[in-house]
Amino acid sequence: QVQLVESGGGLVQAGGSLRLSCAASGRTVSSYTMGWFRQAPGKEREFVAAISWSGGSTNSADSVKGRFTISRDNAKNTVYLQMNSLKPEDTAVYYCAADPIASVMTNHYDYWGQGTQVTVSS
Repeated sequence: QVQLVESGGGLVQAGGSLRLSCAASGRTVSSYTMGWFRQAPGKEREFVAAISWSGGSTNSADSVKGRFTISRDNAKNTVYLQMNSLKPEDTAVYYCAADPIASVMTNHYDYWGQGTQVTVSS
């Protein structure tokens, strides 16, 4: 089993930055595809970004392209989401996910974290 714990969320003004972290435990995820998703109040969960096991391939939603960057440190079993130029519409609970066979283009993940709240004020 894989346990995922997100951290780094908080309250930030529009235009600001945050870096989310997702630490995995229970099993190394160095061979897993890792992803970030978010869910705003009253909306469905949506894909944000994903990264392949090597970090050589990434994918991100059009709404965050050029502002958010996903990265990983396999030695630390951790994946990151650097969020810059934040907008009020980025307000959501952000979830980390992991899967041993998913590609960066698919949205099916076996393992999920509990989420971290990101609130962007205008």
